[in-house]
Amino acid sequence: MTSAGNGTGIFRRKPVEEITDEVEQLSRALGLWQLTAIGIGGIIGAGIFALAGAVASETAGPAVLVSFLIAGLASAAAALSYAEFAGMIPKAGSAYTYGYAVLGEAVGWFIGWDLLLEYTAIVAVVAIGISGYFAFLLGELGLDLPAWMLGAPGTGEGHVVDLFAVVLCLFIAFLLTLGIRTAARFETLVVGLKVAVVLLVIVVGFFHIRTANYSPFFPFGISGAFTGAATVFFAVFGYDAMSTAAEESRDARRHMPKAIIYSLLISMVLYVLATLVLTGMQNYREIDPESGFSSAFASVGLSGLASVIAVGAIIGILTVMFTFMLGVTRVWFSMSRDGLLPAWFAKVHPVRRVPIRVTWIVGVGSALIAGFLPIRQAAELTNIGILLAFVVVCIAVIVLRYRRPEAPRTFRLPGMPVVPAVGALFSVWLITFLAPVTWLRFAVWFVIGAVVYAVYGYRRSALARRS
Repeated sequence: MTSAGNGTGIFRRKPVEEITDEVEQLSRALGLWQLTAIGIGGIIGAGIFALAGAVASETAGPAVLVSFLIAGLASAAAALSYAEFAGMIPKAGSAYTYGYAVLGEAVGWFIGWDLLLEYTAIVAVVAIGISGYFAFLLGELGLDLPAWMLGAPGTGEGHVVDLFAVVLCLFIAFLLTLGIRTAARFETLVVGLKVAVVLLVIVVGFFHIRTANYSPFFPFGISGAFTGAATVFFAVFGYDAMSTAAEESRDARRHMPKAIIYSLLISMVLYVLATLVLTGMQNYREIDPESGFSSAFASVGLSGLASVIAVGAIIGILTVMFTFMLGVTRVWFSMSRDGLLPAWFAKVHPVRRVPIRVTWIVGVGSALIAGFLPIRQAAELTNIGILLAFVVVCIAVIVLRYRRPEAPRTFRLPGMPVVPAVGALFSVWLITFLAPVTWLRFAVWFVIGAVVYAVYGYRRSALARRS
């Protein structure tokens, strides 16, 4: 029977002790640095290779450095909240699980439901971006590919499907079905290569910095730096998806909080150094918003590095696909295990101990989005759910600290309740910047989710069956 202390109806809560005592179905194989690599893989991607140049050129100028610092501090407030929860609840599901345990079933459901679409759409958007780089590199090699396979309908003459993007989504799904140990080894290797390329760009570019390019530092004013922060914020999360792998960590209580903090800290250092080099090599007015570093190196006579940067971008963005597909499959698995979605989806491979069914469903779903939707339409499916997840986690960590102060915590975020409150408020502020079409998509998906929960989840969840 669900006790009154744990809420009733749509506000019934899954006790933290019950979550941690669940029979484990996934394989605990990830160490601290593998978790950190997955986090870095989700954070560093388009932010360095594309977004930094666009914000520097159009919004902030050299103060793009300040934009990343502001976004990083705001993201750190949410990251510390995730870290405290990860040390308490070493289970799959991340924001969904934390929301379910503290704020109730309905809150957990809607965060989980929205992340199913958001994470899948992010995988698709990233795949489309990588596909463009593949096409560029093959063109440089003189390979003339048929138009039908180069993009979604409406993106160019003769385009039928973005075949590269489809294959990439299916490849990541296949990789994840091999088992978390094998998949994490691949991710760690690729993240290492990505960081090496970023360091190469930073080191080579450092010797071509002209300090005159930093003046004026705030050409668009302080407001330009804050507007830039709202834009680049979407390049400084990824630890949220990584935290869904808590149930596959060998020592989640100790390692997950460290991995969340390490991944954000390492990524922010690389972002700051890269933006410093970018705006120091070339005047912000001349930076190409679509290929910032390529144009910067070309401006100092090092255009030969453009191909290296393109390869780095492909490697860098590929790891983002891995992290977010891992995230969506673990959220789906957790919701199904809790009975909010059919238990059929929670089936794991008897040997590899990974949720095979949901992995292939997500792989095919993201492949269809990537293959047949233009990147702008696919991107409109993202962002709002992740920001709402940040709000929920930041509020939940405050609530639980006061409701259960005695609960064992391997990590306690400092500055309670100010730090998580800052994370929640900043996320709400960023939501106001989202386009109306994003709100429309969210409303439609929210209504569908409400119907599914009312018809199935509310009556079939594990807590409902017990009570």
